[in-house]
Amino acid sequence: MNFQKEELLACTIARLIAEARHVAVGAASPIPATAVFLLRARGLPVRISLLQKRSANPFSEGSRELFDLAGQGRIDAFFLGGAQIDGEGNVNLVEAEGRRFPGSFGSAFMYGAVKQTILFREEHSRRVLVPKVEFVSAAGHPAALLTGKALFGWNRERRRFVLRSFHYCGGVDDVRRNTGFAFDVENESISETMPPGQEELKLLRGPVAKQIAVDYPEFAKRVWE
Repeated sequence: MNFQKEELLACTIARLIAEARHVAVGAASPIPATAVFLLRARGLPVRISLLQKRSANPFSEGSRELFDLAGQGRIDAFFLGGAQIDGEGNVNLVEAEGRRFPGSFGSAFMYGAVKQTILFREEHSRRVLVPKVEFVSAAGHPAALLTGKALFGWNRERRRFVLRSFHYCGGVDDVRRNTGFAFDVENESISETMPPGQEELKLLRGPVAKQIAVDYPEFAKRVWE
């Protein structure tokens, strides 16, 4: 069955956070939001704090409540991206190649406070995945790194990414050519990332698409219309 890249990424995230009971999703994160709503559609009792929500936002005092929940250990999963991500799991949200970006905000705090921080960036290139970030906005121990080409785990002792699977691309060699840092490979029989199943696609294109369209209308229109 044919599927969109965004659907594959959402299903991959959903599998990574399947045990989470409270997930916080940032303002510009439609794919992680899709993943959480997919878990909801499957009947799992996951709470979602969606900062993008246009009405009934769960936080009435800006992000202070979000940080309080994270500090109390009450958020199980969160997502961080960046202009640059390096091989030690550092994220740069400030400046890269002379260009300024929105800034760190609470990323440094959330990275360490949340139980499961997943680094996520659709672009997989040496421009983004660099040997060393130009500015460290946040540093920590990621649960995973997911890109438009591959899924990496994290070896905490070696502080090094481990390639778990690749998405319908040229395999391990293609991932290496487009990654600016060295990484390990989980095993010799590494294969493509598990594609979405028929039931997952049915949920994504039905109830999940309707929910996502409320807060990310442009994304929903591009992927499902």
